[in-house]
Parts: sequence; structure tokens; C-alpha cells
Amino acid sequence: MKTKKDSITPIVRKKYTAQFKEQALARTDKDGVPKVAQDLGLAESLLYNWKAKRNQTGVTFEDQKLQQAEMARLKR
Repeated sequence: MKTKKDSITPIVRKKYTAQFKEQALARTDKDGVPKVAQDLGLAESLLYNWKAKRNQTGVTFEDQKLQQAEMARLKR
């Protein structure tokens, strides 16, 4: 007998590299968010969130990753 817990499939989140995010955002500047989202198979909201995060911090995703790694290293 299957229980409710057995029928639930776990949600798997994709992780995108900083380079992928930067390239996708560069394309949105040229082609627009809806077109790029459709081409890459992403949700428009995801691209808008990436764009907002980049604009909010003023730092590229690659630099953000480096900063996070440095903070983790310092905490250790």
C-alpha cells in the first residue's frame, strides 16, 4: 500500500554557474527577457530576479561568488 509520503517526488533545483547567468543577462539586454527565457528554457521571473540582484549589488555574479568564497574562508 502506497502512502502519501511515497508518492511525493522531491523538487530538484538546477544550479546555474555565474558565467551562465552573466551570459544570459547580457543576451537580455540585446534580445529582451521573454525571448531569452524562451530560448534557454528558463522562467522569465528567474531572469528578472538575476537582473534585480545584479543591479542591487552592482557586482557581477562571478565577483559575488568570489566574495562568498572569501567570506567562507575567513569564517573558517
